[in-house]
Amino acid sequence: MDSLEIIGDGIRAELEAKNRARDEALARSRVLIRHCASTIKAVHRKSWESAQEGLSTVRSTVDQLVDAVADYPDLYHSGYTQDALKEYVEAYVTYAIVHEEPLPTPESLNVTGSTYLNGLAEAATELRRTILNLIRHEHSLEAEQLLDQMDNIYNILMTFDFPDAITYGLRRRVDVLRSILERTRGDLTTSLRQQQLADALKSMENHLNISDQSSEDV
Repeated sequence: MDSLEIIGDGIRAELEAKNRARDEALARSRVLIRHCASTIKAVHRKSWESAQEGLSTVRSTVDQLVDAVADYPDLYHSGYTQDALKEYVEAYVTYAIVHEEPLPTPESLNVTGSTYLNGLAEAATELRRTILNLIRHEHSLEAEQLLDQMDNIYNILMTFDFPDAITYGLRRRVDVLRSILERTRGDLTTSLRQQQLADALKSMENHLNISDQSSEDV
């Protein structure tokens, strides 16, 4: 029985350590998601200094999260950890696209391929907000370029037809992206037509003003 108690004490110590790591990972995950959301908001506002500071904070928080579960692969691959890392990818990819920089790679972010793909999908959906912010003022080439980026990401993601157990629910996110892409395409088309109409009316107004001025001169 003494040996059984020793075995039990060893297992208890192991599980207590793992539980502490899990609690820390949960806390770090919540903090990471909050920092990612703040960083993405800064990107939409094009507050680049704040966005860069946010990315730095995000990266250090990721390091802390990964360190917390370094000895427990099952905790690293758990839903809450991977969801937080997905948000991390989303923040970096959104910044890169809107700021017109090369996309970060899974290797540079130190995440798995599936986590990267899910973050990529989320970043593409975030581009809708930036596009809407742009076309509130007037139709722009930048908005069209961002729509092209959304389209490119969607086309790439469509090629990853694997079970959800492997891709962490990528298929559902791609379906959401498709819906958002089509809505954004419609909004951009409407914006273009409105801009063309406004330009035509302005041209006609200028022409009429010139004609009126010519008549007065005569």
